[in-house]
Amino acid sequence: MPFTPGVPRGILWSLVPLLTFGYGTPFSFLYAAMRHHSASLGATAAGYGVILSATLVLPFMGDALFTAMSVIMMLMLWLGGTAHAFAVRPTVFPRTAPHSRRNEHAVKLAQYRRTLREEARTLASDDPALAHELRIGRPDLPRGYDDGGLIDVNHAPPQTLALLPGLSEEIVERIVRHRDEHGGFISAEELAVDTDLPPALVPQLAEYAIFLP
Repeated sequence: MPFTPGVPRGILWSLVPLLTFGYGTPFSFLYAAMRHHSASLGATAAGYGVILSATLVLPFMGDALFTAMSVIMMLMLWLGGTAHAFAVRPTVFPRTAPHSRRNEHAVKLAQYRRTLREEARTLASDDPALAHELRIGRPDLPRGYDDGGLIDVNHAPPQTLALLPGLSEEIVERIVRHRDEHGGFISAEELAVDTDLPPALVPQLAEYAIFLP
């Protein structure tokens, strides 16, 4: 059953027994059973189905007692089914927590930013001159190209290098000093060896660092 904006989840489903005077109760619970692959809800739907069949058959038995039983069963399907549906609605239509939606958005955004970094790396590998023109890895400069948060270790100023994960002020100074004395780096692994970085920093640096010639 589709969700209608402005209507709490499952309200329309819960109202099926009431709006159909009980005739739709077995079918609404059958839907719930199929939705959740629930044997217990399936048994409930079957039970309501038996009651519905009985209410349709008993009036033709030619006895006032059977007719009264049919009326009672119909009330069970109508009012009892409605109450039952509202009771199990939170299980059939669990509320989606707002923080879950925020987390999903955050994950999608992080994945998107990673894709931007991969595309920027590919561009820089194929055309370093264009990468420089687009100022890939240079968030300290005005630019229109979104590289997903890359930082060019070989050209970015110290305050920008400090944005890389795990780099302290002392480590940044070592990187800049080595860069000035011996030239740029070609990879996060070489950077770690030449500047004596902790091995645990290499995966983080590899994710966000780029080394343009």
